[in-house]
Order: sequence, then C-alpha cells, then structure tokens
Amino acid sequence: MRKILFTLLVFCITAGTVFAATSQEALNFFNKYVNAANSYNPVITTMYSPNAKIIRQIVKPDGSVVTRETNTQRYISEMRKGQAVAKIRQYKNYYTNITVTSLGNNTFKISSLRRPSGESYKLKAYMVVKEQPNGKWVITEEMMQTKVQMLINAK
Repeated sequence: MRKILFTLLVFCITAGTVFAATSQEALNFFNKYVNAANSYNPVITTMYSPNAKIIRQIVKPDGSVVTRETNTQRYISEMRKGQAVAKIRQYKNYYTNITVTSLGNNTFKISSLRRPSGESYKLKAYMVVKEQPNGKWVITEEMMQTKVQMLINAK
C-alpha cells in the first residue's frame, strides 16, 4: 500500500512540474513580444488578452508622474495607428534589467527598464503574462512609463 501511495505521490509531483509554466517560458514570450514590436509585426495585437489592463505613466519634465489607463481594444487601435509612424522612424525599444517573478497560477510579472531608440534615458516597464489552458501566452496587464503620451484622454 505504501509503495502505491509513494508512486502516486511521485506521479502527481512530476505531472505538476511538467504542466506548470516556467519563468523561462514567460521570458521567451516576452522576447517574442519585443521582437514583434520592434519589427512592427501585426501578430503583436494577438498577444494581449481581450481584457488586459493597459497603464501608461507619463513622466513630466518636472519629474511628476501622471497615470492613465485604457482598455485593450482602444490600445490596439492606437498601436496600429502609431506603428506606421514608428516604422518610418525605425523606432525600437531596448529592454534591460529584466526580471521574471512568478505570481502563481501560470502567471508571471516581467519587469524591466525600457530605453526608446534615440534616447539615453530608461523608463520603468512591466507586463503580467499568463499561459492559457490551451498553451497560448497572453499579456493581461502592461505598464510602461513614457515621456510622450499618446493616450491623452484614456479611460
């Protein structure tokens, strides 16, 4: 009887490990996101959950910060408009100090510093990503600081 229980326990632990998302998988998804964004690939719009929380923190010249939120639908619409100009300018974002923190339930927070192309400053950014039951990863929350705010009248 003990042998059966021990075997069952080992199986459950192994199965949980096999099916649980890892921080490396979350980081791989983040890297795919960065590549898609920097290459203006339209697939980026499919990387967001339909009800993702989109946050922009505008860093004013005096150092004060104003926070704006919007919904996924509006953000994707604005993103599509902005991609044309960004592509002409060859705008890219570079990320450093990337850390991945497990939030449990196949959900991870990826924090970083973002440097827009042509700039020397770095701004805080994070995204919360989650592996769906079908294996697809999606962004459920995104926060980026910016010095140029496009979503002026958000939410």
